[in-house]
Amino acid sequence: MSAPRVTVIMRAKNSDWVIAQALSGLFSQDYRDFELLVVDSGSTDRTLEIVRQYPCRLVEIPAGNYYPGAVLNDAIGSVATELVVLQNSDVVPLNPSALGNLVAAFDDPAVVAAYARQLPRPEADTWVRRDYAVSFPPSGPGPEWITLSFPLAGMRRSAWERRKFYTDAWGSEDTEWGHWAAGAGLVVRYVPESVVMHSHNYTLTQLTGRRFIEGEADAFIYGGRDTSATALRRALAAAVRDIGPHVAAGDWRGLLETPARRWVYSWAYHRGHVHGEARIASGSKDVTTGQRMVLDRHESVRGPK
Repeated sequence: MSAPRVTVIMRAKNSDWVIAQALSGLFSQDYRDFELLVVDSGSTDRTLEIVRQYPCRLVEIPAGNYYPGAVLNDAIGSVATELVVLQNSDVVPLNPSALGNLVAAFDDPAVVAAYARQLPRPEADTWVRRDYAVSFPPSGPGPEWITLSFPLAGMRRSAWERRKFYTDAWGSEDTEWGHWAAGAGLVVRYVPESVVMHSHNYTLTQLTGRRFIEGEADAFIYGGRDTSATALRRALAAAVRDIGPHVAAGDWRGLLETPARRWVYSWAYHRGHVHGEARIASGSKDVTTGQRMVLDRHESVRGPK
């Protein structure tokens, strides 16, 4: 049998609530010329049991060793295929052509990376639905602020060899790589015909961790300063934008929660950005603060079952 054209890399931790859907969706795709590599970072639930029901190569690493950029660099460095697809373990393909449509983008030799359209889960909060609607349109190019998005994305290994994923901050490795690609004049394509389900109803605690690392990462990616005044303006603008969708949906509880949620959303980003600015100024290579901010609050942090 000939070697596969594509390697699908899936990162997982305590994903038993959804990974069966993700894997079933993957192995139900019309496009089948792929192999699967799963990197698990310390699952304590049924994730590994479910993964072993599918043909794959499984790599297990300690939870404390999970640094996204470094893990992906190791994973891609261990495969031989020119095309690599990254599918999160909580991402469910919604049509049987999702993978094939994504891979087809690389028929254009100018394309170095491509990413799918994400739709929110049925139980997604109103503000999540609003954000996804503007971030992943049903046609045309993606918005300029999304440079690349890894829940489901593909890339050429040769392009990754030119620029491996950064490890300066914990997270946003897709944004950083896509930003570099755009600056280098390379083509990253949004593929709205490749449709997957992916979203999170983060608690305020989880949102704090997620936005902190995004702020820290943006300090390294884009530079500049983020002030308290900027954070306040950002929170107010987002809260105002949320009014219409909540009223239209009749989601009065969500509307009442909007000020607190958008303040946490903006202030945690600000704190992360300031932390990143301080690290840049001091030359610190320590990324463990961001790691702890996310992993200590992450939905995967659960006791053994």
